[in-house]
Amino acid sequence: MSNRGKFTVVVTDYDYPDLDIERRIITEAGGTLIPAQCRSEEEVIQKAKDAHGLLTQYAPISRKVIEALSQCRVIARYGIGVDNIDISAATQRKIVVVNVPSYCEEEVASHTLALILACVRKIFLFNQAIRKGNWDWKLGRPIVRLSEQKLGLIAFGKIAKMVARKARAFGFSLMGFDPYVSDEEFAAEGVRKVDLDYLLKNSDIICVHAPLTQETRHMLGREEFKKMKSSSFLVNTSRGAVVDEKALYEALRGGQIAGAALDVLEEEPPGKDSPLLKLDNVIFTPHVAWYSESSLKELRAKAATDLVRVLEGKTPQGFVNRKMINES
Repeated sequence: MSNRGKFTVVVTDYDYPDLDIERRIITEAGGTLIPAQCRSEEEVIQKAKDAHGLLTQYAPISRKVIEALSQCRVIARYGIGVDNIDISAATQRKIVVVNVPSYCEEEVASHTLALILACVRKIFLFNQAIRKGNWDWKLGRPIVRLSEQKLGLIAFGKIAKMVARKARAFGFSLMGFDPYVSDEEFAAEGVRKVDLDYLLKNSDIICVHAPLTQETRHMLGREEFKKMKSSSFLVNTSRGAVVDEKALYEALRGGQIAGAALDVLEEEPPGKDSPLLKLDNVIFTPHVAWYSESSLKELRAKAATDLVRVLEGKTPQGFVNRKMINES
């Protein structure tokens, strides 16, 4: 494998129409790109065991996979999250893990606002009713005035800040929860910093922007939904497992909250027997909040470029395990 060029890069899996962007960047650096469509650990090992670098989208890059990689120096993930990569195992092997932390803030923020508006203005309810021959504005009652609503943001990173800026134009009152962000940083964006309990009890719309970690997994469950207003909506464009879907289903079915809009789920795509699919007060989109043609091109170029940086002995921009490697 390594004789094909200065280095070999395996794309473990992808759902793009081609790999022209990646191939150009890697070839110009003297490398060879090998495409694959791996779904299992065994398939990744078979295709990538001798590769110097991996570009990965959804394939499982587990400890078993990483320990089978004989020459790998870098694993680059298409996206912000690195849920499919065993970071600890990679660090132990001194393999750099790279992500793309900045490429789709505008898209996710805009999609979040679109979901908020769809919930509050009952867009899908009206659309379905009209298709069935029911032309009646009263079906959507009650619909509230946006400028009278309180929007709560869980986590306050780049995307949440952009959501806040866009939401302010609609007149929302803004509050946010993030223990890792200072009061001054919240204030600079015109957002009131509150604790999670206050946010849950007082928000009319709650938007989830938290990354998936051990700390945030199922951070919204039965007890949290009990605290929310019965008229409130939940919007999640971050990671599905931040929300306990069983508890969410119970809250939606029992009227503890009014509705939800979900771009992300614990299982993607959801199984046909997912109880959430049976509810009329849930809006789904297929993990598409990140996407525009511009963001897609930027994502692919940045992932490939950062991977090449590592293979050329340079420091990548999206260095996920920098601290862990330095300390190991």
